[in-house]
Formats: sequence, C-alpha cells, structure tokens
Amino acid sequence: MSGNQIREDFLRFFEGKGHRRVHSSSLVPANDPTLLFTNAGMNQFKDVFLGAETREYSRAVSSQKCVRAGGKHNDLENVGFTRRHHTFFEMLGNFSFGDYFKKDAIAFAWELLTSPDWFGIDKDRLYVTVFEGSETVPRDDEAERLWIEMGVPKERIFGMPGKDNFWQMGDTGPCGPCSEIFYDLGLAASETGEDRPFPEDDQRYVEIWNLVFMQFDRSSDGVLTPLPKPSIDTGMGLERVACVLQGKLSNYESDLFTPLLMRAVELTGSERWFMEESNSIGEIAVSEDKRAASLRIIADHARASTFLIADGVVPSNEGRGYVLRKILRRAIRHGRQLGQEQQRFMFQMVYAVVAEMKAAYPELIDSADRVAKVVGAEELQFARVIEIGSRRLDQSITNARKAALETAFNAVAVHLQALRDPIASSRASDSYLEEFRRDPFAQFNDTDRFIGSLASVGLGSTPELMQIFRMHLLKPVLNGDEAFHLYETFGLPRDFIEDTCRDEKVIFDTGGFELARLLEQKRARASWKGGSQKSAAPVYRELEKTEFEGYTALRTDGAKVIALVKDGVGVQVLRAGETGEVVLDATSFYADSGGQVGDVGWLYSADHNSVVADVLGCKKPVQGVFAHQVVVKQTIAVGDSVDAVVDGAVRAAVMRNHTGTHLLHAALRQVLGTHVKQAGSLNDRSRLRFDFSHFAGVAEEELAEIESIVNAQVLANTPVVTLVDVPIDVAVHELGAMALFGEKYGDKVRVVKIGEFSTELCGGTHTAATGEIGLVKLMGEGAVASGVRRVEAVTGMGSLGVFRRDADVAKVAGQFVGGGDLSGETLRARVASQEEEMKKLRRELEGLRMKSASAATADAASSAVEVKGVKVLAQRVDSLDKSQMRNLVDELRGKLGSGVVVLGAAADGKVSLIVGVSKDLVGRVQAGKIVGAIAAKVGGKGGGRPDLAEAGGTDVAGLDRALAGAKDVVGEML
Repeated sequence: MSGNQIREDFLRFFEGKGHRRVHSSSLVPANDPTLLFTNAGMNQFKDVFLGAETREYSRAVSSQKCVRAGGKHNDLENVGFTRRHHTFFEMLGNFSFGDYFKKDAIAFAWELLTSPDWFGIDKDRLYVTVFEGSETVPRDDEAERLWIEMGVPKERIFGMPGKDNFWQMGDTGPCGPCSEIFYDLGLAASETGEDRPFPEDDQRYVEIWNLVFMQFDRSSDGVLTPLPKPSIDTGMGLERVACVLQGKLSNYESDLFTPLLMRAVELTGSERWFMEESNSIGEIAVSEDKRAASLRIIADHARASTFLIADGVVPSNEGRGYVLRKILRRAIRHGRQLGQEQQRFMFQMVYAVVAEMKAAYPELIDSADRVAKVVGAEELQFARVIEIGSRRLDQSITNARKAALETAFNAVAVHLQALRDPIASSRASDSYLEEFRRDPFAQFNDTDRFIGSLASVGLGSTPELMQIFRMHLLKPVLNGDEAFHLYETFGLPRDFIEDTCRDEKVIFDTGGFELARLLEQKRARASWKGGSQKSAAPVYRELEKTEFEGYTALRTDGAKVIALVKDGVGVQVLRAGETGEVVLDATSFYADSGGQVGDVGWLYSADHNSVVADVLGCKKPVQGVFAHQVVVKQTIAVGDSVDAVVDGAVRAAVMRNHTGTHLLHAALRQVLGTHVKQAGSLNDRSRLRFDFSHFAGVAEEELAEIESIVNAQVLANTPVVTLVDVPIDVAVHELGAMALFGEKYGDKVRVVKIGEFSTELCGGTHTAATGEIGLVKLMGEGAVASGVRRVEAVTGMGSLGVFRRDADVAKVAGQFVGGGDLSGETLRARVASQEEEMKKLRRELEGLRMKSASAATADAASSAVEVKGVKVLAQRVDSLDKSQMRNLVDELRGKLGSGVVVLGAAADGKVSLIVGVSKDLVGRVQAGKIVGAIAAKVGGKGGGRPDLAEAGGTDVAGLDRALAGAKDVVGEML
C-alpha cells in the first residue's frame, strides 16, 4: 500500500463508521497561544473538547499535518539520526465528541488494523498497553477487558504508568487514560540483535496508534471530575504505519520519503557516492553513514519547510519564523557537508515535495513558486551568515588560545615565585611579565619561544617548567556560553563549531553549551504566551448560544440578559458606574473576529428610552456566546430585557474598511502575483491594515496601480454578495474562495463575493456594494518581517480628509516654488530645480568661506609661537564647518612644515576643535592628547589619531582663552 492509499483508506474506513471527514487545519494554530505549531490531530478540535465550541457532527476523522520542532514537543535534533523522528508528519485520527467511547474506539482500531479488507496486519505482531493506575485513578481494567473481547491475548496487554498512558491537554481541563498499540518489526529491527521481549526494545516494538479516552476534567487544584460526555481522541502517524505496511524497518524507506531522498542525492551531487556505496535508495534510509543521515535530514526538512511556508510562516529571528529558519539552515548545512557549496539547492527540493504531496494537499500547487522563492532567499542569506559567523568563530578560538597561554604563564609564574632565588624571580618579572601581559599571543605563541624567554633571563629551560607550561598551553577551551552565542545569534551549526574546534585543537565546552541551551529554552518557553489552555469558564461554557442578528439589523429589541460577568466571575447585578460584560440571548453587535473589531453602541432599557449601558466592544469568549463589554449607567440584572443598539456610523466606517480590504487583497495579487497571501489584518473605524506575503518593497508605480485597480472596483459599484452555509469543499474548490491566514473554518462557511474580482471566506460585515466605500487611499507600505509587507489605507471620510490635507500641502508648496495650481510631476520638477540651485549656491558660499579663511591665515606661519623648538599655531575660525576646518589644518601644516596647528570655532552655542601635528613630531607629541587637554577648558572632550584629532565643547565664552593656552598645553607635553 502506498502512503497516499493508506491515508485515503483510513479516512474512508471511518467515514463508513459515521465520521465526518475534516480537512487538515493550518500548521499555524488558529487562536491558540499555547502552541507554536499544530502538533497533533486534536488541535483543531481543542475548543470542542474544552467546551468552547460545538460542531454539527459528533464524530470526525482527519489526516492532520503536524510539526514538532519547537516548544514542548521538539524532535529537531534527533531527525535524520533515528528511524522514526520527523519535524513534519501526518497524524491520522478519529474523534468522538461525547458520542462513542472505549468499546467502539477499540473495536474500530482493531478492525482497521487486522481486517483483510483493510490493513490486514498479522495480529500476532501487535501488542497493547493500558493505564496501570495511580493513587487517584484506578487501573484501566475496562480497556483491558475490551481488548481481550476483541481477541487480544492477555499476555500481550501490558499496564504502563501515567507518563506513558495517561494523557492531559494541559495543567487543567480534559484528560484521561490512553491505550497504545505497538507493532513488532522483528529481530532484524532490534538495536542490539538480542531477542528481547516487549516492551524492552524501543527499536523493535514501534508504537503505531494511541487511543486517548478523555473521561475527566482536571481542576486547578488537581481534582479529577468525570466528564458528562466522555470523548475519544486518537492519533496514528502515517509515516510509521506506512513503514509497517510496506515491510520496512525505517520510516525513511517508505514511499513517502524515497523520492525525496533520490532528489536530494541529485541536488547535492552525491550520485557517485550513491552508486559506489549503496545498492538502492532504501539503503540510504537505514545507513549509519554520515552522508546518508544528511540526505535524510534534507528530505525531512524539505517537507517541513514547504508546508510551513505554504501556511504563511516566513523565516525570522523569533517565534515560529525562528524555528523555520533553524529547520531550513540545518538542511542547508547538511547539503554543504555533502559538498553542495557552490549553488542553492533547497529551493528545488520544494518542487519535489509538491510533486509527492499535491494529491492530498492540492493547495501546494499554487504556492510552490512562492515557497521556493522564500527558501532560495534564505539560502543566500545563510551563505552570508556562515561567512560572518566563521570570522567570529576564528576570533573566539584565538581568544581561547590567549586565555590558555595566560593560564600557562600564571602557572609558571607561581612556580617561579616559589624559587629561592629572589633576584631571578625579579628578573623574570621585569623581563617578560609585563611583555607577556601586553601581548601574550604575539610574544609567546608556542612553547619554544616561551622557554627561550626563560633562558634569556638565566632561568634555563628546566623540564619541570616545560611540563607545567605544556600542560596548560594544550588546554584552550571554547567557552560554552560563547559557543552557544555563535550557534544561536550567528546561526553557526553546533557540529560546524565542534568540527572547527577539533581541527584547531581547542576543547569544546559541551557542558557549558548544554546549560546555555537549557537556559535559552526556559526563556523561550516563558516568553511563549499561554503555557496551557484551560477549559472554558463555566460562566460562559454552560450558556446558551447568542443569536446574532447583526448581518441584517443594527438593533435587537427585547434581548434577554442571560449572564453578567465582572472580573471573570458571574454576578446577578451590575450597578451604575461598574464595568463588566453582558451576555444576551440575541444581539446585533458583531464580536471581534477575522481582523474586524467588535461593534460599539448602547444597551437601552425595556421602555426603549434610557441608556442602561455604553457598549465599548464585543467579544466571543466561547464560540457562539457574545459578551458585550460595558460601562453601566443604570442597574442591570440577569433576566432583564434590553434593546441592543449598534452605533451605525461606526459600523458603516468599519464595513467600508473591511470591504476595502477584500478589494486590496485581490488587487495586490493581480499586480504583484498570486503568491501574495494575507498574513494578518485589522479593520476598525479609522483605517484598514493589511499584512501580506511578498519578498520586496512595493514600488511607487505598483502602489499607484493597485490603488487605481481598487478604486475602479469602487466606482463600478459592484454588488457585494454573501453566500451562507456553503460546504467548505464547494467554497474553496468550486467557487475559488481564498481562506485567510490564521482563521479557523468549520465545514459550512460564509463566502463574500465581489463580482468576479474577489471571492473570500469571511464572517465579517460588509457594504452592500463597493460604491459605498467612497474611495480607498493607500497611506503607505513597509516591511513587517522577513517576507511580510504591510499596507495601510483609509476609506470614506478618512480618504476625503487625506485628500484635503494633501491639497493644502500642494498649494503651500506651489507658492514656495513660484506656481499656483501645479501637478505633482511639475511640482517635483520645480522643487528639484530649486534644490539644485540651492546646492550650487551652498558650494559657492563654502568656496568663499574657505578663500576668506585662507586669506585671513595667509601670514599665519609668521604668527606661530615656538615652544621648546616646536612651532604652535592657534587660530579661531568661526565661519568654517568641521570639513572646512580639516582642510585648513592640512593647508596650515603644509605652510609650517613642522609644527602643531590648533583651530577652534563656535556656532549655535557649541565649540568645535581640531588639532593637527606634522608627521615628524608624532613621536614626541600626539594630537589626541593635545585636543583632549584643550577641550577640557571648554567643557568638552575628544580624541583621534596621533596626527589629527577632533573635540567638542559647550563653553563658547572660554574658547579664546583655551586657544591662547594651546602653547602651554603643547609645552607641558614636550
């Protein structure tokens, strides 16, 4: 069975058991701050298990794309060196949301695995584990009994502790025992070659399926309460079951990987090695050769990189982007180890992944070129990083050697001090101690030169001294913190650093490196918000859903208050002046979602006349429950009837911006390319903000074209059509709707269609036609992150305000350049012309100033004073800037021939000083010391080269006095 067939058969089997086939969700978890990446099949159903969401089905089956390369679940360092670790994998799973439980879950699993009509696995090669129990939860005898009823011999069922067979979603929330199914790969898979029984050989007995029985809710104090509707969550790795069903020992031998391994051989130039060392591509999958491991890493990481970038992640220095960067660079580095250093190759692996995975994930086809561009750009950047990082590593190794030399010297010094000959010790100290400390590496970079220095002071090269010196000299250590800094900040791979240290005979501080890594991981975990996600608070979880009427009305009369919340706790009454949240059985208020902010407005009393509360916003703490954030004006109680009234003017402004965002997205794709995808958005009353994937700045001409396309759509007044309850397959594959980054979609979706120009999945509110937007004015474009750009725009009255402002600016500018009503092009030409004229005038003025200063100092040489045989010339030149002062110093030094020139100038309350010393005098007096002493007299400081130095000061009144004292400063130094 091929990997594609296994995936499809799994999905078909459970569809036949009444399960809804659900598409894989994005690798970027939707609205879940506790996860770096989607790492299990249950992630997209998490809110269902937590009670924060309901679905129209109670059974589901999916093949979920997953990544485990950061956070709690991090397999990155093991990938390529084991048979079964991957950064990217697919998790096959079936789920029950309060429908069936253990009996059916076990029966389904056994039938699929062993039935000749399905996977047909030999029952004698299967083992099962159950939870053996703990102090608070008894042994799962029920699961054991059910397995026995299915025909599993009791001797093949093993009790395991909680760390293996008790699963929990987080510190609190749903949890329960689990049952794992293992397959015996046979003695050939044994790590030691010994015939050891289950479960004593991790390589021979491989876990292929985990059945989680969620039957408890853990509270914050650790108490377990039985769930009213126990649920099922299972997970089976496609790569592992493909390995089993294809009769292989390693996942990399399956057809999910062998085409990628072969492509990696071609792209890294490893064909000759492959022909000489391997009989088949399958051997690369199990070989312990370092080259084979590198090829496995490239194949695995190509899959992870392709899917992550396709789902909107881009390489960066933080969060998800940082992990993607590590994955990519690890693959690139292993390509370099295989000899692929002259050209990029990973970007071509993207197309190999797409070719293998497009049947199950057709969306990869459209994103292939974009993904390849991102990977190619990262390859170029990493090449620069390696160059920079290698220089830093060389310096770190030099520093390690210097430290070892100093340690060696200190050890010898201690020995010398113990000698009885104080004169010899003194001579040693005088002759080489100071010299060594001044430049140890240059003076004593090998044993012979060091021992020679000892002999020069009469100490001789005694064997004892040589042994002490050699012992310490041969132990240079690259500090663990420094090594980790090179690894983390400069991106140098650890094995690259270790190999370099080995070649340079420098010890790599493994313990220090690991400690630094652990500390960084701890910081990273602390910085990743969330940590664990609790069950929905009972005050929200147990409420009826709010009926949303806001698509068709701005007010809902007679809405019933079904809950009041203050500081997260349900209350019966909110009084005037208090803030809190009001949950209604029906509302016209849109809640924060999809980049659109929640509505604002008012809650009116039952008599429709007085305001009970101001509504500052609206959110959905639980799917379907709308919580209005309020400032109370009159007492409001649970059970009251109120009128929910949305501020229509604010809603209209938000709708204009939201509909404008759809137009902008389509125009960006039309002008820049179909690789453009949304990476974030915000629509409020004042503006729209749109983040999108793109690799370069958007040119002014392109922005102008985008703006024109959008506004052409606005002027066309195209109707905005909303289709509701559309099956997601129909929406995406038949209507061509775009799914937006970071959003979570159900099986039935809402489609917003603007003619043939734009079709997107969206739950927001929109104008009835594009003409209601008024006008869209782009305000600017810039970078947000690597490969992500941002455009901001305004619509309606906001755009009118911008045009008025721009018109006023143009009018004023026109007056300054001698014109009235000018076009932008004419205005730019006139401004450029006047700027060129200004530059010409400035050059002429500077020339006149220099001529004036030169004339004023024409006979300066004759006014120089002689101090201890050295000419000193000090002048004040207020009309010159620093550049002109430097030129004048050079001119005056030439006139003096030999001497010191000091110039000072005052402007805008600040003093500038510059000192020049002729080359023949720098051995006796330095410009930096002179200017420092003079600057101190005007409240400043400075320095520079021995022949030329500058300084500044703040005491303008003291400048003449400081210049007059210049000769004394020089005299003291001479």
